[in-house]
Parts: sequence; structure tokens; C-alpha cells
Amino acid sequence: MGTIRTAAVIGAGVMGSGIAAHLANAGLDVILLDMEKALADAGIARQLKAGGFMDPAFAGRISTGSTQQDLARLADADWIVEAVAEDVATKQMLYRSIDGVRKAGSIVSSNTSTIPLADLMADMPQEFASDFLITHFFNPPRIMRLLELVSGEATKPDVTEKIVAFAARSLGKSVVMCNDTPGFIGNRIGNYWLSTALNEAIALGIDVEEADAVIGKPFGIPATGIFGLIDLVGIDLLPMVLRSLQGATGAHDSIQDYPAEPALIAKMIAQNRLGRKSGAGFARLSPGRKAREVIDLATGDYRPSRAAASESLAAAQGDARALMEHPGLGGRYAAIVMEKTLAYAASLMPEIADTPDAVDEAMRTGYGWKHGPFELIDRLSADWLKARLDARGTAIPPYLAIAAQQGGFYAVRDGERTSLRPDGVIKPLSRSEDVRRLCDLALAAKPVASWQSANLWDLGDGVACLEIRSKMNTVSPELLDAIRKALDRCGNDFRALVIGGDAPYFSAGADLRIFVETFEKGGREAISAFIDHGQRTFQAIKYAPFPVVAAATGAALGGGCELLLHCDAIQAHAELSMGLVETSVGLIPGWGGCKEMMIRLASASAAPRGPVAAALAAYDLIASAKVSSSAFDARARGFLRPSDAITMNRDHLIADAKAKALSLADGYVAPEPLLLSLSGPSGGGAIFNVIDSDGLAGRISAHDRLIGKALANVLTGGSAADPLRPLTQEAVMLLEREAFVDLIATPASFERIRHMLKSGKPLRN
Repeated sequence: MGTIRTAAVIGAGVMGSGIAAHLANAGLDVILLDMEKALADAGIARQLKAGGFMDPAFAGRISTGSTQQDLARLADADWIVEAVAEDVATKQMLYRSIDGVRKAGSIVSSNTSTIPLADLMADMPQEFASDFLITHFFNPPRIMRLLELVSGEATKPDVTEKIVAFAARSLGKSVVMCNDTPGFIGNRIGNYWLSTALNEAIALGIDVEEADAVIGKPFGIPATGIFGLIDLVGIDLLPMVLRSLQGATGAHDSIQDYPAEPALIAKMIAQNRLGRKSGAGFARLSPGRKAREVIDLATGDYRPSRAAASESLAAAQGDARALMEHPGLGGRYAAIVMEKTLAYAASLMPEIADTPDAVDEAMRTGYGWKHGPFELIDRLSADWLKARLDARGTAIPPYLAIAAQQGGFYAVRDGERTSLRPDGVIKPLSRSEDVRRLCDLALAAKPVASWQSANLWDLGDGVACLEIRSKMNTVSPELLDAIRKALDRCGNDFRALVIGGDAPYFSAGADLRIFVETFEKGGREAISAFIDHGQRTFQAIKYAPFPVVAAATGAALGGGCELLLHCDAIQAHAELSMGLVETSVGLIPGWGGCKEMMIRLASASAAPRGPVAAALAAYDLIASAKVSSSAFDARARGFLRPSDAITMNRDHLIADAKAKALSLADGYVAPEPLLLSLSGPSGGGAIFNVIDSDGLAGRISAHDRLIGKALANVLTGGSAADPLRPLTQEAVMLLEREAFVDLIATPASFERIRHMLKSGKPLRN
């Protein structure tokens, strides 16, 4: 089958427009249709406002139209996604219209969240059914990684293979193959969990705050908990989905255990208290919008929110099993909700999926759970859960009984992670060749070298991987030492180095506590030595005799960003947040960040020419502590070069970075040190004018002006600089180091650092 180049989405509601935006993020030309063109245009505007595009310019990849006048344009589409109302008759009428205009071999899929494929394809032509499948995106499509995929008996295997490959590689999705059952995996289990938690909270009389805290961190569930999540998705949506699931499943299914719309929910819907979209749900801002209020589940009235107080949580100290065993209200609530939810998940196997990892992946990537249901059961002990259910008089799902006998659902055998299948067979977990995780590598091998803050792994083919292991991957003297040792080891034993790992972030930057402690103990001299240590280490990365490629994901801020800027290449995850944010704590980049941004901006093909223009551009970027909203935004801002590559799927990042490193390794020659032509007083004067203007207008504080002028002095090379006499990188780094030390010695900057450490928020003083 051919390459997917053009896609069409029919239905420009929240989901349809979000899918269209993400298809545009993947580089496709997209046709977005609704009943009226104005509705499709509104869908694009909605996604621009909601952040559905990784770069607002990508909206230009979407053309809009109406189903009445523009359906014939579907003949250009390689993939057509239907995202209309959840009604079989409506969908089938649309499918017949699509079939009349689509080109031969084009793929058609539905974004249905609850309707089985067999119902959608009943009485449809065989040829259409052979090109049809379900692709259920989760909202918002850009952010949520889960894509549930259902193929029918008639679906051609190459159709499934093509969508799986495209969704994983180009859309960054974790594709989970589901059996053709109501609600598939995520919504079948997730809505039962929400229904159980809601109804049991009402029955037990637990506070909203305690309920959310209990069904949260101890189980690796997002902090929104239960009621925060219901408010987020919409209080009116939950009964609709539950009614659909209850109607599609038999009387034996536990989804029937609770009413789809308990009295409290009916009352809230009648009063238009629908959650965040209406401004009031289980939580709201008080009438004066000065305080948060929550609902009293017994009365339905609002009361002031209070800190979650739970005897059970305090006693359990974060241990899920201890929490469920505690006799207090929170413990009883956690036990009934999670025991029933985990038992329900086990009871659905193999109806909804063939393997436990498919279910766990769906709940991790669709609902944000840190551990899927079967992973949670293993953490609690399958035998323990079975005994708990026995004590309640609850029927034991056969799959859980097998796991209790076998010692759990997952194990490690001969260096491979295995899973227990519902038929009792144990098989290795399969991974795509594109997926490379250090945690998998660790099952069969040990690091080549290990230090306090980092490990060095052998990725094969002569490529090593430096995994940072400090808290939030912050940069410390110990990490700098480890980097130097890793570079020395690679120089002897490897052809290339990747810096990255499994953590959801690259590096949060320098450890501010170390700056405080270093300055308090050793003053200016000690801080200067620490900055010099970082500068020399990052320069060693830049001029290593082998290529160094960063696998950057999550956040790369401050010193973490500076580390990236010194690598030969950056393989960036599409959602990378990258920025030099030092000014937010009263400092400037001290580890070569100013120097590297001047080099990047001066050489950028689209940038205005001349040292003054480059200095102004760098000042605007650094002084405002701008952070990219995506890797595409980082490229537009100049953090990433055109040669730096972007990976859509986080799980592919290490493998892609390794491939990039190998592509650079043959014949690699370290770069020659560049000289920098900086503008001197002319550029400094231009930036000082901007600073003074912002100060007079009240846009920046007096201390911001001090920081800005220190930054400007570095970016322009100081008062003695002359663009006709280029400076060495060492000279510019000396200016960085001196400015950094001067700033950290000011009480106002020190106050900003302490405030950030205490509150996690910047202080403007």
C-alpha cells in the first residue's frame, strides 16, 4: 500500500478537529469537513486556542469544507477518519456516501469510543469493510498517547499494519490492539472505575478531597483523582457513556452494578453544573472567585475546600496495600474501589484483549495511570487480592486465580520480561524494533560504568548511552564529573555517545540547592569554580573526538538546555520544552548557553544578518526565559538547528538517537573552535535602550534591568569588543562566568533562588 500523505476528517467537533490538528502535526495535508464549512473553520480556531497544533503554522495544512458540497474531495485522501455522532445509523449513512467518492485502497476508520466494529459494518459492502477499522483517539489527540485499534474479520491485514506503523511512527501513538467489544479497553475499565468510585464515595460519605487523595498518588493515579477527572471530562458525559456500555453488555457484567446517573449527578446536570466546561462541577471557584469550593456529597451543596485529612493515608505512608488494609474511612474507600476495579479488569480477559500488557498500556497512556491494572495487582500480590475478594464473598475471576497460582502476571526470565496469558501460557513481551528502553536493557545486562549520578550503557554497534540519574536529572558537580569520565570511556571503547534515558524529562537544569550551599560556604570563588567546571565539561562534549547526540524529551531547562546546545546533534521528542530560564532566578546562562545561542542565531539562514541583530535576538530569547511549547517551536526559536531531528514517538527516541549517532560516526572529525564576532558597544547600546524602555514602562523591575544589562554585556562581548576583532569562545565564557558570579552575589538574585526552591515559582522583585 502507498504512503499516507493526505488525510480527511469528517466531523469538526472537539475530537474531530483535534484529530485533524494532530494529523497536520504529523506533516499531512488534511481535509476537515462538517455539515457546514463554518463549523470546520470553527474547529480549527478551537484547536489554535486549545494548543492542538505543535506549531500554529501547521493549521495552514488543513483545508475545510462541508459534507454537502465537498465530499468529492475525499477522493484525494489516503486515510479518512469519521468522527461524527455516536449513532450507528448516522455513521452508516455517512459510510455509504464516503464509499461513493473515495479512491480504491483508501483506508476508512471510525473514532467511535463505544460502538463495536461489527455493528458499524453490518450490511456494509465487503470491499468497504476490508478497508475499514476503528481508530479510537483519546482527548486531546495531541497529548494523549493512546490509540485503540480494532480490526474486523474482513479488515485486510495490510490496512491494519499500515495504520499501526503510521500511528506509532508519525503520530507518536502507543497503539493498543483491542478486541471488538463495547468500550474497547480504556473506557470499559475506566468508566467502571469512575462509576464505582463515585457511587461508593456517596455511599460511604467520604469528602471529595479525601477521595481524590486516596485514589491518587498511592496507586500512581494522576492528582486529579476521581472527582477532578469527572469534572475534566464532563459530568454529563459519564452517564451517557455508562448507559451505552450498560446497554451493550449483558446483565452479568459488573458495569451494571451502579446506576448510570445517580441522583446527585442528575441534580448537577439539571443545574448545569457540568464540570470545568460550565465553570462548576464537583469543584468551583466561590462567587467572588477568591476561593475554591467543593460539593458536599451528602447534600449537593458547595462548601469551602479544605486540605485532605485522612487517617488512613497518614498511616499508610504511601503504601497502597497498607492503605487498603487500614480500617479508617479512606482505607475502606480505597479497598472497595480498587478491589472491584482490579477484579473487573481481570474478569474481562480475554474478552477485551489477548494480553495483560495491552490493558496496562491502555490505562497508562489513556488514563494516565503510572501502573496498569495487572501491574498494580502484581505490586499488591495477586494472591493477596484473591484472598481479599474471597473475604468479601466476591467471585474470583479465573484469570486472577491463575495469576495467584503462578505468582503474578509478569516475571523476568532469562533477561526478558514475560507475561502470563489468560490461557495460562507464559510468553515474552514483544517490543517493536523501534522501541529501545534502558529498563529493558537492564534486565539482561549491567551498565558499562556507573557513578553517583549517571550510568553508561552499551547500546550495541559501538554506541554508548549516558543515562543521567539525579533527581529531575539536575546538574551537579558529581554529574559533571560523571560526564567527563563517560567521555573518557567512550573515547577508548565506543564510536559514539547518546545522552538520554527513560526518564520523562531530559534535565531540569542546575541543582539550585547546590548553588546556595556553594555560595554560602565558599562565596564568589567557589561559585566561579563550579561554573568553570560546567563550562569545561560542556566544551569537552562539544569537542569530543566522537559524535555526541542528545535524546531530549520532556523538559530541558537552564543548564539542561545548555548541555543540549553543546551536543553535535539533538534528537528531540516532539513535545520537548526547551529554554534558557536562568533569568527567572536572577541569573544568566553560565555554562556556555549565551555563547551557543549567539553561534546558532548568527548562523541561522532565516535570521537577520549582523552581530547586533544576533545579540538582540539572543537577548529577547534569554531575558524573557522563553520555553518552547514543542520541538517544532524550539526549532522556530533557534534552539534546534535544521539538522536536528524530531521524533514523534517517545518510545522511539533512544533508537532514533542511536541511528543519528551512527550516521555521524563514520569519518567523524571534531569541529574546529569558532571565533565570535560580537557587536560591542553598538549592540550593547541597542539592547540597553530596550531595557531602559521596558523599565520606564513598568514591564520589568529594577533588578530585571540589572540582569538584562549583565546579559547584554555578555552577548555583545563587553565594552571593549569590536566586531572586526572576533573573540574566542573562552573569552565569552569568561564574561558569562563573571556576570553569573556578580549576579548570584546580589541579595535580590539570592532571594529569587530561595523563593524558587521554596515555592517552585519565580519571584519578581
